[in-house]
This record gives sequence, C-alpha cells and structure tokens, in this order.
Amino acid sequence: MFKSKSAIILLSLFCFMLILGGCASATVSEATLTKTNEIDSIDTVEQVQYTFPHEDLEHEGTWLQWPHDKNFEDVIYDYEPIWIEMTRALVKGENVHLIVYDETEKERVESVLENEHIDLTRIDFFVFPYDDVWIRDNGPIFAYDENDALVIQDWKYNGWGNKMPYEYSDVVPTKISEATGIPKIDIDMIMEGGALELDGKGTLFSTLSCVNNDNRTPEFNLDEIEAYLSRYYGVTNFVWLNGVAGMDITDAHIDGMIKVLDENTIIAAPEFDPTHEDYDGEDPDVQILENAKNVDGRPYDFVYMPSTKKNVVKVDGEWMKGSYLNSYIGNAVILIPNYHDENDAVANAIMQELFPDKEIVGIDVRNLYVDGGMIHCVTQQQPISIIK
Repeated sequence: MFKSKSAIILLSLFCFMLILGGCASATVSEATLTKTNEIDSIDTVEQVQYTFPHEDLEHEGTWLQWPHDKNFEDVIYDYEPIWIEMTRALVKGENVHLIVYDETEKERVESVLENEHIDLTRIDFFVFPYDDVWIRDNGPIFAYDENDALVIQDWKYNGWGNKMPYEYSDVVPTKISEATGIPKIDIDMIMEGGALELDGKGTLFSTLSCVNNDNRTPEFNLDEIEAYLSRYYGVTNFVWLNGVAGMDITDAHIDGMIKVLDENTIIAAPEFDPTHEDYDGEDPDVQILENAKNVDGRPYDFVYMPSTKKNVVKVDGEWMKGSYLNSYIGNAVILIPNYHDENDAVANAIMQELFPDKEIVGIDVRNLYVDGGMIHCVTQQQPISIIK
C-alpha cells in the first residue's frame, strides 16, 4: 500500500484465491494451520501478558496520519477528501488524533477542517514527520497489561519488507508515547496491524505469506512468531491462511480478505462465498477459513460481502473491482469503503444490519484504493483507559 503514480502494486482481492504459492517455507499443510498454541518459548517465566482489545470495544479515540506531499505528488489532492470525511464522522463519537508532518501542515489542516465546519473540540494535533499514511501498519498497537494499564506496543516496521521508505514511520509509536505519556513496550519483531484479524476471544487470523516471510521475520520460526503474538495480543488459537507472497506490496494482508466480527462471525470477501462465481472450493485458503474454529472449538458463521458491480479503478492499464471488507468500527459510526457503485448500497445495508446501533458512513475511497488500501489501513484505534 503506497502512493506512487509510476509503480503501483495493488492489493487485488479478486485474484488472491486463484493464485496459489508464495514462499515455499511459508506453506504448510491444512492440518497444521489451525491449532492452539501452548507458549513454551521466548522465556515466558515472569513475563507480562498483554491483551489486545477488539476493535468494536469503546475507543478513547482514533489516530490518523494526515496525507502530505513530502514523498509523493498529489497525495493531498487525492487523499485529503477521504481524511476530511473520516474525521467528520469519527468526531461524532470519539476523539480524533491527527498526526501532521510539520507546523505548516498543522496550520493548513486546521484551516481545512474549520472551512469544512468540523468540530475541532474533539481533535488534537501531533507534529512529527512520517513517510506515508498507513498508520494501521506503522503506528502504535494499544493493549492492556496484566494490571489493565494501557500501553503502546512498538513492533518493528520495515515498509512491508523493505519495499517503501519507512524510517520516519517506524518511530511514530515512540513519538506518540513521548507525546502522550503512555508507556511503550519495544518488541523485536516486525509486525503490521493490517496483517492480523482477531475475534476478541483468543483467536487470531493471518497469512503466512506476510507474517512468516523472510522479508519480515527471517530469524523467527512459526512457533516463535505464535509465542510473540500470544504474549502481546493475548491469543492462543491461530488460523493461518497461506496467502500469496509478492501478490501485492503487503504480501497479502488479512484485513483485505476478512473482517472478524466476533468469536462467532466472520465477514468475508466474495471469493469465500460458495454461491459466488469466483468461489473455488479446492483452494486451500478457502478450505482453511471454512473449517476455522474458535477457542471453544465451534465453527464460525459467515457473512459475505459483495464486490462492486462494476470496475472502479484502473491500475497499470487494468480495471479492478472494489472491496468493502476494509472497514473501520468507530464508537458511533462504521466507516465503510464506497466507490460510487450500485453495490455500495448493498454493502452498506449489510453493515447496518450487523451494527444496528451505529451510523453507517460510506466514504469514496477510489483514490486510496488505486494505491492499494482502504479505510482500515489508515486508521488505528486507541481503547479507553480502564484504570481511572
């Protein structure tokens, strides 16, 4: 996911299920892909255990890295309308923490929001440089320690396997910790937030093509990766899809394939839908997801989202359909990708049924989607502090 007019590798949700492969060392048999992990490594004695709260639990606020033109041309022109609408919606139910590149940008963005008549009383600004907008992957991971104290987990970040600049973005969690006073935990493993989906009750979904890839974790085997995720995310049950390494810049992030609603329900892309024309029941990843079970051994129910009716963006001469999976759960709203397509209404209605107490806000993400990402990729939730 990145902003570049000359070289774009788009996250194609509509071919990943048809292309098998990836890193040979990252492909394992279906029998080993869903299992409960007993932590017996990384020196677990007297180590703190952390809990990562599910996205739908109450937020203190949402963090955004505001688009800037320091690295790529026309980012502000293409992206800023999306950030305006996300901010407008989110302030209805929570604080919005805006990271801006420098003081000049802070003044400009403040003026933009004022001109848009957006309430600034729930918005604050943090000024420090960053390479790009994808805070889900480079930003802080907020979790609770064993005493329910809020901490920032600072996982390493390397631009999706050294594919893009990341020097500034990698230190964003440190900058936020210094600015907010929230304690920071340094973790010596590369991990991106978009690579993980959790059900909030102990099960984690991800792809081996991304997480167990030598461009991220060459010094870790899968058991060690699971041990880290168990300790820092509070999970014990893993569902590993193979994914496809090199298919896109993320090596197949899971948050473009599914959104886990809770310990019972998975919202899935149409490729997983047995009634959809793109369904391939022989695909190992389809079988793995269909057979996934939660920590209690129960299979998940599935809600299938459509793709757009028409092609909505053109990448390297090829027109692509849009996906509705990469949404974000706010306190008062659900932000869902829209594409000025007739299936926008269908997808929005599905989300409204799933979240009857929240306002569904469709945001036209075509200018973001053409560069490989959507709403979830550019948001990061900060949960409430339990300890008063």
